[in-house]
This record gives sequence, structure tokens and C-alpha cells, in this order.
Amino acid sequence: MTRDELVGLVGERGARIAVQDEQIVVRDRQITAMVTQMAELVEVNEALGERLAKLEHLLSRNSKNSSSPPSKDDDLGKTPPPAEAKRGGASKRKKGKQPGAPGANLAWTDVPGDHKNRFPEGVCECGTDLGSACDLGVVDRYRQHEIPPVSVKVTQYDQHAVRCGCGRVHTAARPEGARCGAVGYGPNLQAFAVYLMVVHFIPAHRCVELLESLTGAAPSVGFVHGMLNRAAGLLTDVDKRIRTLITLAYAVSCDETPLRVGPRKPKPGRKKAEKYLLVACTELFTHYLLGDRDLDTFKAFVLNDLIGSVVVHDRYQNYDSAELGELTHQLCCQHLLRDLDGAGEVYPDAHWPPQIADALRGLIHEANLARDAGRDAIEQTITDELIKRFTDGVKVGLSDTTRHGNRPGERKARLLLEALRDREPDVLRFAHDLKVPPTSNQAERDLRPSKVQQNISGRLTSEKRTKDRYRIRGYLSTAIKHGHNAMDALREAILGRPWMPPDPA
Repeated sequence: MTRDELVGLVGERGARIAVQDEQIVVRDRQITAMVTQMAELVEVNEALGERLAKLEHLLSRNSKNSSSPPSKDDDLGKTPPPAEAKRGGASKRKKGKQPGAPGANLAWTDVPGDHKNRFPEGVCECGTDLGSACDLGVVDRYRQHEIPPVSVKVTQYDQHAVRCGCGRVHTAARPEGARCGAVGYGPNLQAFAVYLMVVHFIPAHRCVELLESLTGAAPSVGFVHGMLNRAAGLLTDVDKRIRTLITLAYAVSCDETPLRVGPRKPKPGRKKAEKYLLVACTELFTHYLLGDRDLDTFKAFVLNDLIGSVVVHDRYQNYDSAELGELTHQLCCQHLLRDLDGAGEVYPDAHWPPQIADALRGLIHEANLARDAGRDAIEQTITDELIKRFTDGVKVGLSDTTRHGNRPGERKARLLLEALRDREPDVLRFAHDLKVPPTSNQAERDLRPSKVQQNISGRLTSEKRTKDRYRIRGYLSTAIKHGHNAMDALREAILGRPWMPPDPA
């Protein structure tokens, strides 16, 4: 090749190499962008995976493995609790009354309230009037339990004045329950209105409709709603006495639940516009306090005034605050069993969750048997065996979760095991002292009406009227626990002489 041809060839190759270099630079940039994008996609995928795991964990929460109520088990997307395995291979329990359960029937009374003879009426086929027929005696008897039609009755009371022979003038008092003014509603109707609103959660306007339908009386919505404040005001001393008697109890069950009360806009620094309803109760007494889920509310509760009582609660941190003094605790085993069921779902192949749960259930069962038999304690050999199974299960669980990951529920399972290890006396106190209940189920039962109220009425607009509601509720709950009729207790309260709980035995 000539020199010029060589120079031209070199120039062409140089140009080609320059183009290839540009292409390589562009490709490097593309590869770098793709790597960056892939890294971003990996991060997004991991975040979505964590989010999906959290959502699946939340959807798997039900009434068996969390504090979620049974009414939420059928919500869309929720995982229902698994069917419980029957002990000894027993068949599934049938619906309705169970063998051995106490029954109820409409019994034949010794003395009826009224007695009526019934004879055939009309004309016989022969044309004779049956009124003149011969009586052959009673061949059938039937007793009907019925209530008479209820209708409001207006009674006018004229209070007379009389002059004694000594010159003094005496005036008759108004009837019981009468208020100032020329007209008013009697104590029975007032008690009925309060009963419907507080015990059966009927809103005030529907309460008026119900009273008008059943009795013909049509009080105003304002009057009916105002009865909450009036009735609660008459129960101030009873509420104080119930609170005092609870502080003297040997064991007190406590619980708390959120309640939508007041304005919808939350206060500054709070995420939700809601209050907390606290309850302290025993088998005989019930006391409520509406406040916040903060330490100030707990300090205003009965906890500060307990005298050597055992507090049964759900491990909420405020119960362990040093500002409440030295309290004796019993951690609610029902909450512990729910958390253990949840841990069993997080670690499905582990043996320690069911082992710890079975040991706890066994101790509760033995405590119930000993209490029913009138014994002071569980047999020591049984207690030692079940507690050993409990502690061994806790040790195995702690060794299996030393390096727990970030899956939802793993951190909670580890904290549960640490609580079972560090607070074993507070977990098993009921097994050594049969006067201590193993669960705070009594408190949960006394709080359940508040959830029903919230489902029916939604948000309660007035914080003051809500406090009135639960003062009345605590009074009625205590009266019912002592075997009194709720309507009778309400009527006596409205007449100004409320039932007072007796002194403890």
C-alpha cells in the first residue's frame, strides 16, 4: 500500500476507534444506571416484603393470639383462629345447653296471682244453651304468665295543710321522687330511662321513642339525657364507698380500653382524639375512671390507695411505675396465653410455646380444682412438676431466640420470654395463693359493655356525661354482683336513698 493509502487507513481506524470509545462510555453509563436501578429495586422489594410480612402478621391477629375481640375474627381478610384440639379425642361440643349445665323452666307456682274459671259458651248441636249445662268439674288447667299493658298514669296530689289544736300548722309533703314545679315524671319512669341508656346503651332520642311506644309518656330528649347527670349526682357517696372497698380487697383486677369521647380533633401532641376507660373490680365491686392512658390518670386511680392488695393486670407499663408505690402483681395469664399462641405462629416448628402454655393451663386447672374442693393449696408434687415444665420451656425459648430476626412477632416473642423469666413470681403467684385469680377476666367482662356502647353510639360527645354514665354503671354492676335487681337499685337511687354496699366480711 502507498503512504497515502496507509494514512487514510489509519485515519479510518482512528475514527472507528473513537466511535467505539463513545459507545463504550455510553454503555458503561447504561450499565451503571441499570446497577443503580437494580439496587433501588432490591431495596424497594425488601421494603415491600417487610410491609407484606407486617400486613400478613396483622391479618393473622385474632381473638386467640391477641387482644382482638371475637367480633373482629370474621372481618374481611382476617385469619380466623384455628379450631381447638379436643382433649382425649372428644367430639365437637354441640350447640345449646351442655350436659350438667343448670337449666331453667317456667314452673308451676303454688299460689297463682289470679284464678278464673272458664266454661264452654254457645249452643249445643241439640239447640240447648250451654250456660244451663251440668258442670262436670275441671278437666284441664293452664297458668299464663303475663304482664298488663303499661300506660302512663297521671295522678294529682293535693297537699293539704292542717292546724293542730295547739295552733301549729302542718303541711303534707309531696310524694316520693317529686321535684319542684307543678308537673313532673315519677321515679319509675326516670329509673326506666336511665336503665335503658346506661345498661342497654340506647341513645336518648331512641329512649324517648321507646318510652312513648311502651307507656304513652313522651318526655323530651333533654330531660332524658339530663337524667344521667341527676342520677350520677345522687351516687357520689356510693361511688366513693365502692372505691374504698376495692382498695381493701385482697386481689383487684384492672384493665383499660380506649374510648372515643369528646371532640374529633385530637389534642396537641396526640395522634387520636380518644380517652381511656379504666376499671378496677372484684367479684363484688366495680369502679370506673375516665381519663388518659398516662401516668397521671393511673395515679388518680385506685392503685395509689391499695393496702396490700394483689393487682391483676395485662403487663401495661404504667402498672409497674415506681410512682404508684410498691405493688404486688399478678400478670394476667389469659394475655400470656394469647401471646404464647402468637409466638407459636411465629415459630411454628418450636416446642416451647405449647409447652409453656400447657404448663400454665395445667396450673390454672389445678388451682380451680383445689379451690372448688376447699383446699388451701395445690398438691406440691403437681405444682413442682408443672412449674418445672414451665421454666424448662422458658429456658429453651430463650436459647432459641438469642438471634431473633426482623420478622413481625419475633421481637414480641423475645420480650414475652424475658418477662416470663424475670417476672416468674408475678406470673405464678396464683399457683401459690389460691385467693389470687390467674386472669383479669373479671375486669375484661366489666369493660366489655363500653365496647358495645361504642359500637352502637360511635363517639360520645360529652366527657362529663360519659363520666356520669360510668358512675351509674359502676353502681349498678356492684348492686347486681350483690344479688340486687338493677331497676330496684336505680329507683332507690332516684328517690334519694341509694343502695350502699355492706362492710366487707
